[in-house]
Amino acid sequence: MRSNAATRVLRAGLAAAALLVGLALPSGASSAELKIFGSRVTRMIMTELGPQFERASGYTPVVVADVAAVMKRRIESGEPFDLAVLVDFQTDELIKAGRLVAETRTDVMKAGIGVAVKRGAPKPDIGTVEDFKRTLLDAKSITYLKEGASTIYLDRLFVRLGIAEALQAKTVKPDTETLPPELQSYIRFTAAVSAHSPHQQATRDLIKLMTSPAAMPVLKAKGMEPG
Repeated sequence: MRSNAATRVLRAGLAAAALLVGLALPSGASSAELKIFGSRVTRMIMTELGPQFERASGYTPVVVADVAAVMKRRIESGEPFDLAVLVDFQTDELIKAGRLVAETRTDVMKAGIGVAVKRGAPKPDIGTVEDFKRTLLDAKSITYLKEGASTIYLDRLFVRLGIAEALQAKTVKPDTETLPPELQSYIRFTAAVSAHSPHQQATRDLIKLMTSPAAMPVLKAKGMEPG
């Protein structure tokens, strides 16, 4: 009798321990991943913050990145994901459509618009509005995204500066990929949890990390500012 009782107690203890382990860890390989839909800046940030989050939570952030407008369309098409980090107005539109959880809406970071030149070319003089205009007018060609967070602003800016027509013939807008203070515009990236994510709490915790003091040096190192 004592032997049977001891065996039953041992089995019960092992079952309880197995249950606790099952509750503590994500179940299955797929549930151990958090899929993030965002722009390329999101991937840059998560390259640094992802390993830290994985060590603390057991979940691996997996970033699927493209131009924010493209990622928004993928969400609208019904593709599954856990977290979206898009331009603020895009996030708001998806919240209104019921695809993101409104109460999780969080401004994460913002980025100004910059200028880059071909490797080896002289650094452009864009310190003032007039210098910026002259640089654009003198350039042999100009490239900026056909569809991106900054595109609408730049199109309107060139009209406001009175140089849109002069730039049109030499402007190339590819499908894939700083200004003077008076002309600068900041693009704000805002995160929210998918309404259909099975990992609601883990995804909320990831947003907290992205906006925590620990994330600030990462944002600054990548040319971003806190949201």
